[in-house]
Amino acid sequence: MEERVFKRKFYSKMLQWKDERQGSTALLIKGARRVGKSTIAEQFAQNEYTSYILIDFTECPQEVKDLFNDISNLDAIFLRLQFLYNTVLTPRQSVIIFDEVQFCPLARQAIKKLVKDHRYDYIETGSLLSIKKYTKGIRIPSEETRLTLYPMDYEEFRWAMGDTVTMPMLRSAFESRMSLGDGVVRKMMGDFRLYMLVGGMPQAVNAYLNTNNLSLVDSVKREIIELYADDFRKIDPTGRATRMFYAIPAQLNKNASRYKVASVIEDGKIDRLAEIVQDMEDSKAVLISHHANDPNIGLSLHQDTEQFKMFVNDTGLFITMAFWDKDHTENIIYQKLLADKLSADLGYVFENMVAQMLKTSGNELFYHTWLNETSKHNYEVDFLVSRGNKICPIEVKSSGYKTHASLDAFCKKFSSRINNRYLVYTKDLRKDAETLLVPIFMTDCL
Repeated sequence: MEERVFKRKFYSKMLQWKDERQGSTALLIKGARRVGKSTIAEQFAQNEYTSYILIDFTECPQEVKDLFNDISNLDAIFLRLQFLYNTVLTPRQSVIIFDEVQFCPLARQAIKKLVKDHRYDYIETGSLLSIKKYTKGIRIPSEETRLTLYPMDYEEFRWAMGDTVTMPMLRSAFESRMSLGDGVVRKMMGDFRLYMLVGGMPQAVNAYLNTNNLSLVDSVKREIIELYADDFRKIDPTGRATRMFYAIPAQLNKNASRYKVASVIEDGKIDRLAEIVQDMEDSKAVLISHHANDPNIGLSLHQDTEQFKMFVNDTGLFITMAFWDKDHTENIIYQKLLADKLSADLGYVFENMVAQMLKTSGNELFYHTWLNETSKHNYEVDFLVSRGNKICPIEVKSSGYKTHASLDAFCKKFSSRINNRYLVYTKDLRKDAETLLVPIFMTDCL
């Protein structure tokens, strides 16, 4: 089966690090498992340096790890590495990759001295959750530029499908507020539903391109989900983190104003589970959206740490989790989802998708709920993003349904704080009074 290396936007961030830092920091690539950290690190090393050494600390010989027990003689360490990996390193033209650096904490601690030596560049990869676990007893280097790699976004997925045209055209249409027409929207929604089903995990995308079989793609996604579940069992042997992870689709399907921990874990109180929730967020396998008690610029200043929603980092994984009661998700279910023929209410899938797209675009996730004291009606705005000195509320619909009572009530209540207001749905780009109705495949443009 062909293994592809996909084009990723993250590559340009790595170039910026190399050009601006000039070896004054190591690059630490964080991210959930299977998002492509090791692949992009090696791709970058091959393309941007004359030579490189990749040390995979999950499988390297013990003698390689032992080199970092005493780093007083760097000349000897570099000579040994060149012999062991049969590679000649050239000062300021070579890079050393510490892959899964969490499994050799002393190598990470050595970064301070290695960077100061300035002979070579250094790239580290690792899961933030594992890195946190394996940093006890070592000095964390400050000489690191830390960047997070997420699953492939929609434009990267289109690139993988051989399409470099769609997203630039969609951005142009969004900026000019130009209607696309119903026929174009139907085609774009079909393409976008495929992205929702396959997801942005490189292994899943590769499996789809190789087989065009969504059931086989589903098997790949299940393997990744089980890896995440195993990681959660390691940080919390009681299994609470794992149960909370698997319960995400059910929690969102309830359309509640928050993740109700007590309905998943007996006697579960969020104040007792705060560290577990933080660890889950640090894993990057889940995304947390916090309630903004006073929605204003500086949303993080007003977040409620005990009232939150939880999403899966990749909507392709999310859909597989939603059908976890079967040992595999049948192709007929995928085909119905792809054709928008499944009778189940998929609002929660769209909400997860928008959360993923906003997060990947660099936004922190916040939402707001409130009770109208006069009408006793509960309102909720699904997402809030800050733009300049204002905020933009976003409401998500899983259909062409265009009413937006919560959005209108929110904008009336906080009128002086509002920049733009958006309804994300499945139909064409258009204005409805002050609200811009945006097809979900344009979410990256917000």
